Amino acid sequence: IVPRGSETPGVPHPAQITAWSTLTQCMWRQGLCCRWWEHAYPADELMPLTCRGRVRGQEPSRGDVDDALGKFSLTLIDTLDTLVVLNKTKEFEDAVKNVIKDVNLDNDIVVSVFETNIRVLGGLLGGHSVAIMLKEKGEYMQWYSGELLHMAKQLGYKLLPAFNTTSGLPYPRVNLKFGLRSPEARTGTETDTCTACAGTLILEFAALSRFTGTSIFEEYARKALDFLWEKRQRNSNLVGVTINIHTGDWVRKDSGVGAGIDSYYEYLLKAYVLLGDDRFLERFNTHYDAIMRYISQPPLLLDVHIHKPMLNARTWMDSLLAFFPGLQVLKGDIRPAIETHEMLYQVIKKHNFLPEAFTTDFRVHWAQHPLRPEFAESTYFLYKATGDPYYLEVGKTLIENLNKYARVPCGFAAMKDVRTGSHEDRMDSFFLAEMFKYLYLLFADKEDMVFDIEDYIFTTEAHLLPLWLSTTNQTMSKKNTTTEYMELDDSNFEWTCPNTQILFPNDPMYAQNIREPLKNVVDKSCPRGVARVEESFGSGPKPPLRARDFMASNPEHLEILKKMGVSLIHLKDGRVQLVQHAIQAASSLDAEDGLRFMQEMIELSSQQQKEQQLPPRAVQIVSHPFFGRVVLTAGPAQFGMDLSKHNTRGFVATSKPYSGCSEITNPEAVKEKIALMQRGQCMFAEKARNIQKAGAIGGIVIDDNEGSSSDTAPLFQMAGDGKNTDDIKIPMLFLFNKEGNIILDAIREYESVEVLLSDKAKDRDLEMENMDQKSSENDSHKQRPEETSASQDLSLVSQEPEREESSDVTHLDSLSLIDADSDSISISNQEFCITEIHEADVQETESTELDNQPQEQSQTETDSSSNVNWDNKVQPMESILADWNEDIEAFEMMEKDEL
Repeated sequence: IVPRGSETPGVPHPAQITAWSTLTQCMWRQGLCCRWWEHAYPADELMPLTCRGRVRGQEPSRGDVDDALGKFSLTLIDTLDTLVVLNKTKEFEDAVKNVIKDVNLDNDIVVSVFETNIRVLGGLLGGHSVAIMLKEKGEYMQWYSGELLHMAKQLGYKLLPAFNTTSGLPYPRVNLKFGLRSPEARTGTETDTCTACAGTLILEFAALSRFTGTSIFEEYARKALDFLWEKRQRNSNLVGVTINIHTGDWVRKDSGVGAGIDSYYEYLLKAYVLLGDDRFLERFNTHYDAIMRYISQPPLLLDVHIHKPMLNARTWMDSLLAFFPGLQVLKGDIRPAIETHEMLYQVIKKHNFLPEAFTTDFRVHWAQHPLRPEFAESTYFLYKATGDPYYLEVGKTLIENLNKYARVPCGFAAMKDVRTGSHEDRMDSFFLAEMFKYLYLLFADKEDMVFDIEDYIFTTEAHLLPLWLSTTNQTMSKKNTTTEYMELDDSNFEWTCPNTQILFPNDPMYAQNIREPLKNVVDKSCPRGVARVEESFGSGPKPPLRARDFMASNPEHLEILKKMGVSLIHLKDGRVQLVQHAIQAASSLDAEDGLRFMQEMIELSSQQQKEQQLPPRAVQIVSHPFFGRVVLTAGPAQFGMDLSKHNTRGFVATSKPYSGCSEITNPEAVKEKIALMQRGQCMFAEKARNIQKAGAIGGIVIDDNEGSSSDTAPLFQMAGDGKNTDDIKIPMLFLFNKEGNIILDAIREYESVEVLLSDKAKDRDLEMENMDQKSSENDSHKQRPEETSASQDLSLVSQEPEREESSDVTHLDSLSLIDADSDSISISNQEFCITEIHEADVQETESTELDNQPQEQSQTETDSSSNVNWDNKVQPMESILADWNEDIEAFEMMEKDEL
């Protein structure tokens, strides 16, 4: 790339040439055209790692993320107008025919009102907008008679039941077939919604009303916006993140420009541009003044409390705020847009992508990156406003990173962790709807377009709505019925749509001069001394200890911790706590390393807390005299055989040594059996490998904490050892002490005890009561490796955590952090980060518990719940069933919860 200022007039910038070739040759063919039709159609999304379509209900639930999926070919609809932008008019015509022919909007499925509006309704309206444009040109779409608009209207009516509230704010979800109120709807009980969810409707709903002449859609969207405006905090003029749709009370009272609020502000300004209604501009200007007064701390944008706007609500930022520089460009406030954009670009250069969240000192807070397009959007608008080729270089970097790090054989995969480069089997529809569009437009010249993009406005999903809608089918009064508008003394409000000739005439260095002080803003945070920099290049002592490498059983690591002012405290319940005191460090540099180590450990725990938890499993005693009636709730493992696909049945045997942490000395006893081991002394994966080597067909680890029980403790899962665990083929389950003693007592009484390891209890055969023979066959022992995360699973809690019985807890026997005598570690630090944290509710000492293990139960509870009398062989079956009835009921409840 040639230096800025040396370009030849009329000649494309080298970045433009390179990126243009990459976009047209690689991204389009690789990501959408061939791969989508080959692997995903007519599913909602493409799963780029497994090369198949994502159909809701056929894949494991991802929670609220799946609310965008409605079995209506989401990605196809979301990318209709992208095809025309990319000059793929023939493909667009074919795609519209497929939508008309195959898409069903009457599915019995609960969807997000917000996502369905911006992606599907917006996609249909954007497709209709460019379809009628192409038809007017006379070459394509001559057969088109408004079919997409008819589908959009049908969908609009399906969303209207969500607005049946006294406030006018919509419910967050609606059933496409049954609406809200009927029993079949399975929704309509929610009380809260996000501000963006209720305030990001006006463009699509107003466009639908203007296109069709049916005013009800625009009326409902305006009523929701009016209510939000009335509920703003009058002193700060800010809105919260979450609001009660019935009472209008703010549920979350923090305010920012990122997740939960972002597009509310965007739609106020764009509603003015599209509809020409001054009240929307007045409201936006009022909010914008508050944002720049309280939230904007250049180049940062930090959340604050709406009632105390001078108090920061958190010390990190989420990636969705990357849209805001683009909105500031539309507003005409260029300087802060350049500053924030440059800060975000520096974060991207450090991590290749923008993490989902990062701290004020630019460390990763949430490491995921689902290929969000907001930064590309702001890059496009800044280039349009400034004409600075620097933003072409930024776009080129984005494209190169996508192709280098996210491109996979079947498309582009989201990043599970920007630090490690690991992928997630996910390619959201917005990647094709927005990212392709903005990057293409960034490098496209006017002659490359089949229409004038300036005649349209972008929705928040980058769908195109024609500006002529402002004069079509106007049914709304322009009188402001909500409140008197107070004129703000801000000359910047004179600029609504920027004009580069007015903002910085004949000054191509304007944007560069603003960016220059921010070039090293990321690298300069938490600066390191010269001596430590030299160490990192190998010219001095070893580099500081990293949290991911820490082993509590390593004496050298313990010595390093001591030097950094970090001490270990052994707790009575077997856990180990890490406490950092900077004043006890050997030097200021060591204290800095200690602080960094503690933060890395907390980030690691925060990351692992978000790892998907596996459902509970079952250990079912099937031999005489139980015959499947005793079912024990078991914790799953992140490695080994997947019990949801294959069950394992066999007799149990105790391994020697009982810990299972060294070579098994009684292989003849555990061969072709399910080995029993005690928790502790080594990692779970090591136990599994040892018994597998001895010929065991499965393993059960029993908790060594006396009195622990699944009745009172949250379920937890066994993690790997930080290495590849694909070599472990056998199933592994964990039992608390009470449940484990049931099996041990049964062995002492009946010697031969047969169990079934499965994902849930199997049918009990009552006829087995009269049979004294054992089962002659086991279920298939064919084992299939499952790809699991080998990373550590940690959970972040305070030193005195409040436990929720429904939460999942991960056993950390498998962590590289575990020492020889303890199974859990907690971390606390009194001087947690170099950057000050102003949190009103944060105590002086924080801690990270790496194992939410329950405290010992009282002796009375233990005696009454876990001790079983096995002395009487003729004990009637009814008595046995009564003893374990509580466990059976608990497991049945667990099955219901799982469903």
